[in-house]
Order: sequence, then structure tokens, then C-alpha cells
Amino acid sequence: MKKNHLILGLVVLAALVALVIWGHNRIHFDFGVFRSQLAMADWGKIGIATGCIYLGYIFRSIRWALLIRHSKKVSPLALLGTQVMGFTAVALIGRVADPVRPYLVSKKTALPLSSQIAVYIVERMFDLGSMALIFSVVLLTAHEALPHPELLLKVAKGGLLVTIALAVFTVAVRLAGGAVAAFMEKSLGVVSHKLAEAVGQKIRTFRTGLDTMRSFSDFGLATLLSLGMWVVISVAYLETTRAFAASPQLASMTLPRCMVLMASSMVASGFQLPILGWFTQIGIIAAAMSSFFAVAPEPATACSATLLLVTFLSIIPIGLIWAQFEHVSLRKISAESEHAGEQLAEAEQPTE
Repeated sequence: MKKNHLILGLVVLAALVALVIWGHNRIHFDFGVFRSQLAMADWGKIGIATGCIYLGYIFRSIRWALLIRHSKKVSPLALLGTQVMGFTAVALIGRVADPVRPYLVSKKTALPLSSQIAVYIVERMFDLGSMALIFSVVLLTAHEALPHPELLLKVAKGGLLVTIALAVFTVAVRLAGGAVAAFMEKSLGVVSHKLAEAVGQKIRTFRTGLDTMRSFSDFGLATLLSLGMWVVISVAYLETTRAFAASPQLASMTLPRCMVLMASSMVASGFQLPILGWFTQIGIIAAAMSSFFAVAPEPATACSATLLLVTFLSIIPIGLIWAQFEHVSLRKISAESEHAGEQLAEAEQPTE
């Protein structure tokens, strides 16, 4: 696993170096203008955006407490530290640290790790569905001219279809998870027996996570918390871009246009690597600003770097302090959670 991460990191590094060499003589970048854009930014708006991101972690804590309440009742903010430290680990170590949150929750609540990984999968599904729904509704109801309208309209409709498909899939798995898993295993077994087993196991794990929602009120509360969280995250993106008043395109940013930047950011963050991933994300978002909204390279880079700082890295100081109070080594806990997850996956493999 670690060897694969090293190889992927080297590939990304090589790609970044190649991109810098390619763009060196093609893109004029004035570092003086870049610094002035940062200096003239409205840091009050950036502070509001950071507050919105912090509020999002509170939403996450409340949602996770809701999802496990039938197994163990905890106060809504009891799991806030697990969320803060977990996302700090991801920011510093990369996506390999994703299992940290369910691992920390498992240790804190004495619930089985397998059940918390199942909750994590459910949480991810709610995140995907909520973000897709907000993205689609905002773009489909926009009353302004957007760049590449045909493409964005197709993407918005696709996002709405994804949301509906996720909802239908979730209901199907909740009602008949074993049958859905068996059907997928049989269908995919023609292509790859190993893939079929992996997908089947994921569906069964997802079904276990859905056991946490035993009524429509549970599902409704989880949905409202997820939508509320992504609304405040959207506000954080909008406030951060509007903070760059020296750039007319950014200062007049609207919510529909901001959705395009959020989508670009979500795609970039899916391949998060330690340190290197920060620059990849900055580059992707800056490129989206330049290509979609004709933002000059300097303000685009300054804004995208600030977006990364606000939405992704701002939790690091709090997470490190929290880890000190909890006597948690993030690097150690990341290795432990990864190892525990691998052991769990091996134990769940079907025997011949």
C-alpha cells in the first residue's frame, strides 16, 4: 500500500514539474501582482468563510452522533474532536488518513470499527448526494448567463440524476441489501470475480451503515444536517472568492458561478496527497477560474490558494492542539487505522 502511495506521489510530482516547465514560457505570472492581490483581499470575509468551515465540523459531529444513536447515545458535540483530528490527518497526510475518523470514533465509543466504517460510507453517500443536489438546483434555477451553458446544463442534469439514483439505491439497499449485493456480484462476476466480491462486500457494509437509520425521521434529520453543512460550505467558498475585491470577476462572484469552482475543488480533493496535493488543488481551481471566468492568473492563484487555506488547511492548528490534549499522535493513529482497516477487509473476505 505504501509503495503504491509513493509511486502515485512521484507520478504527481513529475506531472507538476512537467506542467511548470510547459507553462513557464507560455504564461506570464507577476509575483508582485500576486502579493498585492493577497494584501488587498478583504480578510473580514475570509474570516467569515473560515467560521463557516468550522461550523461544518459541528454539523459533522452532530450527524455522526445521530447515525450511531441506536447503538450508543452520545451528546451531539461529543464526536467533534474525532472529526477535527480526522480531517487534520487528511490535510497533513493525504487521503490515506481517511480511516482515522471512524477509527477514532470506534475508540471513543467502544463500538466495533466495522460499524463505524459502515457509518463513514453512509456519511460519504450523504455528502455526495447533498452536494450534487445543491449544485444541480442552483445551476438549473440560475437566471444569469454562465460560461459553457450547454455543458453546465448537462452536468447539472447529470448531478440531479445522480442524486435520484443515490436515493433509489439507498432505499433498495436498506430494504434488500443482501439481494442487491448478490445481484451485483452475479452481474460483475462475468467481468471479474475479485471485483464482484469487492463490490458485494461494499454494498453489505453500506447496508450495515444504513441500519443506523431506523425511521424516516432518522433519514430526514441526516439529510437536513448534510444539506445544512454543504450550504455553509458553499457560503465559505462564495465569501472567499468575493474577498478578492481587486479582481472584478471574483468580487462579483455569484452562487451559480461559485458552484463551478466548488465542483472543481471536489474533483481535485479526491486525489489528495500530502503537501503535493495542495499545489495540485490550487492549480486546478486557478485553471477553472481562468478558463471559465477569465480571471487573470495572479488573482486566480491567490484566490485558489486562499480557498485551500480556508476550506482545507484552516483546521490544522485546531486539530494539532486537540490531538495534544487528547494525547493522540496523528501519524501513529493514521498508520494504526490503515492497518486495522486492512485487517478488517481481509477478515471479511469470503472463504473458498
